[in-house]
Amino acid sequence: MNKKAKYYIDKLQLIRHPEGGYFKEVYRSSEFIKAENLPLRYKSNRTFSTSIYFLLEGNEFSSLHKLKSDEIWHFYDGSPVKISIIDRDGILNEIVLGKNLKDGEIMQIVIEKNNWFGAELLDKESFCLVGCTVAPAFDFNDLKIGNRQELLKRFPQHKKIIERLTK
Repeated sequence: MNKKAKYYIDKLQLIRHPEGGYFKEVYRSSEFIKAENLPLRYKSNRTFSTSIYFLLEGNEFSSLHKLKSDEIWHFYDGSPVKISIIDRDGILNEIVLGKNLKDGEIMQIVIEKNNWFGAELLDKESFCLVGCTVAPAFDFNDLKIGNRQELLKRFPQHKKIIERLTK
């Protein structure tokens, strides 16, 4: 394991995330929105927002998944990370999150609700540490991890990405 990745995992007390990588929730709003005041896709109350640390290391990846809320990724440290997004119309967009702005990397990205997305390191010898903010707040009931066969059936034109970012 990368030495700096291990440092962050230990110091930030990160644990395994079901989609891959490591995470720790660091903020959950104390105020909430009642389910009846939210769009119908939400079945229960949600706090205003949540924030986590998220770390990928080496060959790990964030599996293709989607959320019912928008999610903002903020780059903190390590290797640039490629985020692959398949929108509702099947259009693939690949964004590199990192600090090298002159090469077209960006330090923050908004991933809109109900889009399939996953992430992988550009440098497999390294790691990346990002922050993820979700509003309305993240709830594991709102997380859908992509099934390889279902995604291949729906988006056959993105076979390479789907095979690389699903288990």
